[in-house]
Formats: sequence, C-alpha cells, structure tokens
Amino acid sequence: MNHIGKIILSLLFLLISFAPKAQNTPDSIVESTKKLVYKFDIKREIGPAAWRQTKDAFEEADELNADLILIHMNTYGGMVIHADSIRTAILNSKKPVYVFIDNNAASAGALISIACDSIYMRTGANIGAATVVNQTGEAMPDKYQSYMRSTMRATAESHGKDTLVQAGDTIYKWKRDPLIAEAMVDPRTYIENVIDTGKVLTFTPDEAIKNGYCEGIANNVSEVLKKAGVKEYTIKSYEPSGIEKVVDFMINPVLQGILIMIIIGGIYFELQTPGIGFPILASAIAAVLYFSPLYLEGMAENWEIILFGAGVVLLAVEIFVIPGFGVAGVSGIIFIITGLTLSLVDNVAFEFEPRHIKTIVASLLLVIFSMLVAIVGSIYMSKKLFSSNSFLGHLALSTVENAEEGYVGVDMSAKNMVGKIGVAISVLRPSGKVIIDNQIYDAKSEDGFIDKETEVEVIRFETGQVYVIKKESDE
Repeated sequence: MNHIGKIILSLLFLLISFAPKAQNTPDSIVESTKKLVYKFDIKREIGPAAWRQTKDAFEEADELNADLILIHMNTYGGMVIHADSIRTAILNSKKPVYVFIDNNAASAGALISIACDSIYMRTGANIGAATVVNQTGEAMPDKYQSYMRSTMRATAESHGKDTLVQAGDTIYKWKRDPLIAEAMVDPRTYIENVIDTGKVLTFTPDEAIKNGYCEGIANNVSEVLKKAGVKEYTIKSYEPSGIEKVVDFMINPVLQGILIMIIIGGIYFELQTPGIGFPILASAIAAVLYFSPLYLEGMAENWEIILFGAGVVLLAVEIFVIPGFGVAGVSGIIFIITGLTLSLVDNVAFEFEPRHIKTIVASLLLVIFSMLVAIVGSIYMSKKLFSSNSFLGHLALSTVENAEEGYVGVDMSAKNMVGKIGVAISVLRPSGKVIIDNQIYDAKSEDGFIDKETEVEVIRFETGQVYVIKKESDE
C-alpha cells in the first residue's frame, strides 16, 4: 500500500506540474474592477448646441455601459429652457453624474451643477448667481424669477435628505438645502450665516463645501476621481460629430453675413440674365447653408424658411410675369428680409421685450447691411467681370462697329414698301433708283431692263434694297 500511495502521489504531482497556469488571472481581476468614466465638456454658453451635445453624450455613455458620467464645466450660463432640459436629463439618468466646475458655474451652469449627484470645484471657482437676466444684464420680470426659483428648489430637493442622530434625536436634513438654491436666484432671500437680503448668493469652493453644495476641491479630473473614491478607471471623452463642428462654424455672424450676400447677389445676377444658371445655383446653396445650421440650433423655424421662399417667388413673379413693380415685388422683398432676420432670433413666442427687440434690431441691421453690400458689390463685379480686359470678357459682346471703320446703318423702313407703286427715276439695268411716296430708294429690277419714267411695283426687300417689277396695265 505504501508503494501504491507513493505512485498515486507522484502522478498527482506530475499532473499539477504540467497543468496550465492561470497567468492572466490577476490582470483579469484588475480589468474587471476598472470603472469606465464617460467625460464630456460644457464649456460654452448653455444653448441648443450644449443641449444637443448632452443628449449625444448620454446616449453614447449608455451604449458603452459607462459606470459614471463626468461633466467638465466652465460656463457663465445661457438659456433657461436648454439648461432645464440638461438638468432633467441628469436627474433622470440611471448612472451617477458628477460635475467638475473648472472656474465658473454661473446662472444656468449652477442649475445644471446642482442636478448632479456630486459637485467638485477647482480652487478659485464659483457657483451661483442664477438670477434670470437679459442680454444687458438687467433682471427679468418676476414671472421668470419665480420659475427659476422653483426650478432651483426642486433640483436641490431631488437629492433628498440625510438622516442624522443628534443627542438621541433623529433629524432629517436636506442634502442640499433648497433655500440656498433659491437664494442663488432671489436677492430677497435671507439665510442666517449664509446670505443677507439684497444679495444674490454665489459660493466659493470652501463656502460650497460648508453648506453641502460641493463634495471636494480638486484641480484636475484625476483628483476629482480620486476624491470620489474611483481608483481604477478608464476615461472615454465625448468627441463632437462632424455635423456639430460644421454647425458651430456656420452660425458665426460673419459667415452668416457672407451667406446673405451670396443669396442676394445670386438673385440679382440671375435677374440680369435669361434662363437658370450658376448665380441662382450659388444663391440656393448659400440659402441652404444659411438656414440649415440655424434650424439645427432651434433658431430658424419652418415658417420662417417658408416666408423667405415665398418672398423669392413673389419677387420672381413681379419681375417675369407682372409688368412694372408693385405689391408683389414689395411684398417679396419684405418677406425675404423678414425670413432672414427672424431666423437669427430665438423668439418664436413673439414676446418682444427689450432683450428680444435689441436682438431683432441687430439681426435686421446685419441682413440689410449684407443685402446692400451684395447689391452694390454685384453691380461693381458685373462691370469688372465682363469687361473686355477681364478673363470673362469673351462671354459678353463688347465690339463697337464704328462708321469710320466702314460700318453703316441700314434703314429698315423700306421693308414696309412691299406692294407699293413707284416710278423709276433712272434706267434699271437691272439696278437703279426709284421714287416711292416722294422717297428715293435703291432698287433692282426683277424684269430685266426697265426704262426711266416707268411705273414699278415693289415685290420684296432684301440686303438693304427694294426689288421691283413693271406695274401691269389696268386695261
């Protein structure tokens, strides 16, 4: 039995010795513990583009099954409607959302930050000042402030309360005090040891930590994740799509002005030439490039684009169908200017308050200035491009037939003499001269020789002279 036992042990030892070693096990364990952090930036004015990129980022984070989402923020605020959409997306996210305030989270940025599960701030950063203001910095009427106060409170309340036990008593304390969120909007709010009335609340990092509006101070993303307890991780950063980059480029006011010039210039050039050619094609392409990014940004509405198109149609009808220039032409110009102008203004509700009026006036001036430059430039360019010295000069007939060079004009009135009766005032052999209605004409006989004083009849007109035959006798 001892020999048998030794043999069995030897076989087991050999099996263990030659068994494959799980060399990758430690790496596999490490890999499984790594968290995927999806990071995207909000470092711009809060508007349609920021909201569109946020939606794309959240969708990609879901597709990649990221463990958490990190917003890298630096913004002075923007439009409430889009900030509220971003806030809602954060509150409804099943994944934890952290924000790293890299300097500024003002106004709409504060609302978005408060919606996040954890807030981290760089030294010297701030959060707050969420009063709704117009473009000049003046506070909007109270109906706007009331909505913002409620939204800020509700966002703070969404994080719930912490349960504290003090001296045997159970106390429920808001994780983020809703009254503090309201004080970021309303200067009338008073909070002891936090803010006096007459001031809008803005926190520094230390103040935010003290009052539960910041989880820690960090100077970069790595420090944020370290303070959040995320040790092993990989970061996937959001990259704007090609369309996003093009839209951002195309909504530049300077480029918009240039596109308006091409639109109007193309229409002007096309009206100077018959048929459909390159100018109207360039104008159509410029119109697409003008309206498309504004439509994607949520500024240009369908009816504004239709208004512009109707204006172009009315202008064409006035020029090509209706003689003169009247109601259709004037209406067309007004429609074109209105469509181009309102597409630059985000004011579908027609609440023409001071901030909207200033934007409309600025947009109108841009459109009118661009149109004037386009018209003046088109007139100038048409003369330069088609002059005899330009590379396009061969496309236009510019030769002058001077009399000194032997060119003569021919009176075409003799063509109306067909059928009239005249008298030969010279012998026609076969050419000569005839008098008809007291006017002398060069004539050529179709009957051969015709004597002087013979009555003749005009039968046709060719090459600048009349052709005659002898008048038949009435007898």
